[in-house]
Amino acid sequence: WFGTYAGAYLTGIFGGATDEQAHAGARAFADATLTPQPGTPEFKALFNQIITDPDITTGSKFLDNTKMYIGEGNYNFKRMLNDAVDLQVGGSFRQYSLDSGGTIFTDYDGPIEYNEYGAYIQAIKKFSDDRLKVSASLRMDKNEFFDASYSPRVSLNYSAGENKQHNLRASFQTGFRNPDTQSLFIGFDVGRAILVGSAPDNLDRRLPGTNLTGRDVYFDSYSAASVGAFAATGDPSLLVPVQIPLVEQEKVTAFDIGYRGKIGIFTVDFNAYYNSYDGFIAQKVVITPNSGSTSDITGVIDLATGNFKAFLTYTNSLAEVNSYGGVISLSTKIAKDYKFSINYTYAQFDFDQASDPDFKAGFNTPKHKVKVSFGNRKLFKNFGFGINARWSDDYLWEASIANALMPARTVADAQINYSIPKMKSVFKIGGSNIGGKEYQSAVGTGNVGSQFYISWVIGQ
Repeated sequence: WFGTYAGAYLTGIFGGATDEQAHAGARAFADATLTPQPGTPEFKALFNQIITDPDITTGSKFLDNTKMYIGEGNYNFKRMLNDAVDLQVGGSFRQYSLDSGGTIFTDYDGPIEYNEYGAYIQAIKKFSDDRLKVSASLRMDKNEFFDASYSPRVSLNYSAGENKQHNLRASFQTGFRNPDTQSLFIGFDVGRAILVGSAPDNLDRRLPGTNLTGRDVYFDSYSAASVGAFAATGDPSLLVPVQIPLVEQEKVTAFDIGYRGKIGIFTVDFNAYYNSYDGFIAQKVVITPNSGSTSDITGVIDLATGNFKAFLTYTNSLAEVNSYGGVISLSTKIAKDYKFSINYTYAQFDFDQASDPDFKAGFNTPKHKVKVSFGNRKLFKNFGFGINARWSDDYLWEASIANALMPARTVADAQINYSIPKMKSVFKIGGSNIGGKEYQSAVGTGNVGSQFYISWVIGQ
């Protein structure tokens, strides 16, 4: 197709056509010459061939029979302790069985299996006429590829005021995140790069469409930034060989405080948090020579001749990473039965990009969001309504398939309801995004339009 297109394009240029005219004419000529038209037997045959072909370079079928087996349980010793302390002990076991036939993971020779297990103990005790509640817990988790992790947590809740109408809360905890199955065993070509997991068992497996292994990618590659500099200047001294550390557990230290209570005519709910990460799980792009090595001139020759591949690796960022934010909600009643509320959410993610230039955070969250609601469940006998408007600002969405700026959006929802007490029923008519303007919330997803519904709820 491309050869036909290129020939027609050059013919148009040499014939005096503009670039735009030559492109349009060449596209139409190549499509008409080589592309089967929808509805024809040729089109249907090719379509069926593609959707049943699991080879990602020629087809679109996913083969994924991955399974996960989970067992968990817990026991509360509160009665044995005469209700003095609410003491719980529990545990869990999880086995993963990755089975994609080599189309997503590197399971070419059979399913990949590995295990995780964990246990926890939690105690809750009340003091000061039940105004103060203290909770403490400790959890241990073990993944067979990593050392055991321990996660302590302590929280305090205090109810102040004559009627306990002011509730204060605070907590401190440490936690961790194990690398997921994709971070460990993926081997998938997404076009602009090949995703490669960094489990020790994954390093010697061949990667799709190449003769390279995970070991070549993680320990014998160039940084993407330095390859860009080499391409721009032709200076090989700018190339930076890199050895990407294998992904480890991500750890976090978290603090949060909150308040819920009634102040004047408003019910107030406020929460603020701060998280500090150690070893934030990150993706980094590296460039790997196909036949050469970064330790000698053959790697430079591969780059100069286009004999290389881009890979997206999974590792831990060396950058200092913090996230923080808060939520505040105000609600009140107007003219007895009308309820008005407004909610604001702030979320921020900070890291030093200069300390880790190839680090992609993937925070994928708007910094500001606002929701306003207004309604009356008893507008008149058996009839109520509710409307709300949601706004979020623009934000960067980063993913393995693409990066894009998600634009700001405002969405309105509405609902009316009518109850029939004799039938113990409520009928509802409503819609989301009733304005009809479509929006996208993530790269690679379809546009979200309007949804309208009618429901009959029995038993209310």
